[in-house]
Amino acid sequence: MTTERDTIPGFCRDCLSEQGNTVRQRCRACGSPRLVYHRELDRLTLAHIDCDAFYASVEKRDNPELADKPVIIGGGKRGVVSTACYIARIHGVRSAMPMFKALEACPQAVVIRPDMEKYVRVGREVRALMQELTPLVQPLSIDEAFLELAGTERLHRDKPARILAKFARRVEQEIGITVSVGLSYCKFLAKVASDLQKPRGFSVIGQEEALSFLAARPVTIIWGVGKAFAATLESHGIRSIGQLQAMEEGDLMRRYGVMGQRLFRLSRGIDDRVVHPNEAAKSVSAETTFFEDISRHEDLVPILRDLSEKVSRRLKRSEIAGRTVVLKLKTADFKSRTRNRRLDDPTQLADRIFRTGLRLLENETDGTRFRLIGIGVTDLSDAARADPRDLIDEQAGRRAAAEAAMDKLREKFGNKTVETGYTFGNGRGGRKEV
Repeated sequence: MTTERDTIPGFCRDCLSEQGNTVRQRCRACGSPRLVYHRELDRLTLAHIDCDAFYASVEKRDNPELADKPVIIGGGKRGVVSTACYIARIHGVRSAMPMFKALEACPQAVVIRPDMEKYVRVGREVRALMQELTPLVQPLSIDEAFLELAGTERLHRDKPARILAKFARRVEQEIGITVSVGLSYCKFLAKVASDLQKPRGFSVIGQEEALSFLAARPVTIIWGVGKAFAATLESHGIRSIGQLQAMEEGDLMRRYGVMGQRLFRLSRGIDDRVVHPNEAAKSVSAETTFFEDISRHEDLVPILRDLSEKVSRRLKRSEIAGRTVVLKLKTADFKSRTRNRRLDDPTQLADRIFRTGLRLLENETDGTRFRLIGIGVTDLSDAARADPRDLIDEQAGRRAAAEAAMDKLREKFGNKTVETGYTFGNGRGGRKEV
């Protein structure tokens, strides 16, 4: 319980007035209850901004009659939910839910097919406002991004927290949708914070409270801990982050490999990744055009592996991952074929990209002559969410460890220092790379 003697920096998110370093329930200037208080408020500079139920919010903005109705953005009855507004979520509708289940849960919902061109356009408008705050904007998708505001106080003549509050209000007034803001000292906790009070949230997690804040949280808030891995941790008696905090790094790594190190660090709020101001890529890919057409499956396989490794290197270098693998082929008569498969989790691994692409390729090598092959990934996200431990394919972990070892050798001695059996002895003659 707070008292008048508490002196914690704070301000009103509606009128932006300072609150005189005294905790109150309502703004002393405008009476709003939307106040932000935190002892580290004036020191934190790293933020995660996430648009609230983005697709649905854009549709409600463009059609005010939908304002008080449950809205689902997605395909027909055989499709899945892309986004659900918060009214629909109250009824149990969730992203990626099969449409028939969503309509069983909320039969009165208004279903709208996605208009990606419109959503991309609105996302760019939000991005443009972010870039007015700081050049250090790292998009994760069309509706979320990390921002680093250190050093912007002189430009904006204000603290980062208030700059972010002004931004959120401006997005609401000028673009007509809402955002939630998470402010912290690292990416992991900034992302966690932005999810705490949706919609129109503004949450702060400081360094002093990180351990205690995380201790009571479930392990599933750690990037990469999906349902399957969470079940494994639970079978070992681990449900909360506090239990991870009590474990040694070596023990976690012996049990869970590379993922164990991630559990150790993130459970303690340790995340030294910086904000990279790169434009959000929609996909990462590599392709090759042949000087002579190729039809044989066994001739295409080493090329596919080589391209998968190139895509993997680009993903790792950019600290991003992709969830949908896309195979591209062009026949001798210039007709294009595109095949894709969505993975359970995002990946950076050449092994997963290649094996998925190989399954797609098997259905296409029927004697058709090809002049081009390409492989890539879409549905990009932050690298921290990539490649959780595979509980079904025991060999996958070994292949991932081997790939990590090869990456270290290649980084030190060059990309061709070590090769897999798929590419060894296969030259690049007879094709040009893009």
